[in-house]
This record gives sequence, C-alpha cells and structure tokens, in this order.
Amino acid sequence: MPDINHYPTEEELEIIKKWDITKDPIGLVDYLEDVWEYADMGIVRRGKNVINLELHTYGWSGNEEIIEALHVNLFFMFYWQKSLRGGHYYFKVKRYK
Repeated sequence: MPDINHYPTEEELEIIKKWDITKDPIGLVDYLEDVWEYADMGIVRRGKNVINLELHTYGWSGNEEIIEALHVNLFFMFYWQKSLRGGHYYFKVKRYK
C-alpha cells in the first residue's frame, strides 16, 4: 500500500505504460490498487471474470498521471466505457483464460 501522498514514480508509470494487457489485464488492475492514491475511495472494483472498474482521481495530479500512463498502454482503447467530468473513469475489464 502506498504511503500517504505517494506520488507515482517514473518507474511505476513505466510499469503501467509497458504492462502487457493482452496477457494479464487483471494484474494491471491489481497493480493500480497499489499505486493509486486514495485507492480505498478512488477505486471501485466489482466482478470476477469481468471486472467493472471505476477510477476516481479526486483531482490529485499523481492519479491523473496514472490515467495518462493508461492511455499510453492502450488500456483505454481496450476497456474504457465512459468518463465523467471531474476525473471519473469507468472500464469493463475481461479476464483472459
């Protein structure tokens, strides 16, 4: 679990950018829970084989950088459902077998 006010390091952002979502998208979701500031409120995860994932940045710039890294990774292209003003992102992530 990150320390309070943990800003993602360049290494953490690179891990997100380079994560192979075609092989282990759920592993990336697990990793996000480790690096996301305010994960206890900012990440909502429902489901097992298909995960409905909500990411809420709370306007924190570190979380916004993680969102940018997810764009580079193509996570948005594969799993994005919708976004709402104020830093609210919704995804549907399927587990590959």
